[in-house]
Amino acid sequence: MLGSLNIDLVLTVPRLPRPGETILGERLGRYPGGKGANQAVAAARLGGQVAMVGRVGGDDFGPGLVENLRANGVDASGVKPGDSPTGAALIFVGPDGQNMIAVAPGANARLDAADATRAVERLGPGDVLVMQLEIPMPVIIQAAAAARRAGARVILNAAPAHRLDPGLLSQVDTLVVNEGEARVILDERVARDNEAAPEDAVQALHAIGPRIAVVTLGLAGSVFCDETGVHRVEPFQVTSIDATGAGDAFVGALAVGLARGLATEASMRFANAAGAAATTSLGAQAALPRLEDLRRLGLDLSFSER
Repeated sequence: MLGSLNIDLVLTVPRLPRPGETILGERLGRYPGGKGANQAVAAARLGGQVAMVGRVGGDDFGPGLVENLRANGVDASGVKPGDSPTGAALIFVGPDGQNMIAVAPGANARLDAADATRAVERLGPGDVLVMQLEIPMPVIIQAAAAARRAGARVILNAAPAHRLDPGLLSQVDTLVVNEGEARVILDERVARDNEAAPEDAVQALHAIGPRIAVVTLGLAGSVFCDETGVHRVEPFQVTSIDATGAGDAFVGALAVGLARGLATEASMRFANAAGAAATTSLGAQAALPRLEDLRRLGLDLSFSER
């Protein structure tokens, strides 16, 4: 795992504020976060063997984030402290679980070529490198190319939304985005029709590089496109409280499923279950599910016992 570590400040509110509006919140919580760390913990809780490469600051937040990784079974020896502040995310969560997020990258913005090298130096065939877009793009591009040369699989969660170089997409085995992120990547190819069906978007994404393209649909499940065509994967029904970590749970689970050799559709169903389960508690990492949580949703997890 090569990615970000943040401290998340989560404020529950009676409704999400409009631009220029101040509203009174209800409860402020502080949680370990960052898309990279979230996905590392998600994969580890679901049985993956995970090592994290990233950076934290020299402030009080950094050591706690590293210790939290270790407590969740993640090898955190690749997380280095520095002089910049630890990354932070400010999150508003409404009563229906929907959220608004702003991120201050801090130490995450200081990752460089040496970090990319550290992230791939132990990778080989059968391994998976997972990355997101909360770290510098040159680091992502370098690591993706090096991982592919090593025979490893590359999963890129293109979040936050950002246009991607076609050269990077050619190095990505699995691309995971939500509908808004898909529109940004595809730009004018489908952005002229913001109501384009997710099936059209995922097919267009697959056509520009990745072997598997995935678009997550929140409460509606997800769709993916591979060499066999476009497929919709139905959601799991839960009572949603906070959607903050759902996408990260999805990516972590997808990585575990694919690394274990599951077929794409089975890996997607595993990921859908993890994403749904993650919405049933507050916080990002605090809400990430374990295998027993997915069993309670009725998911067949016999593969995890092999």
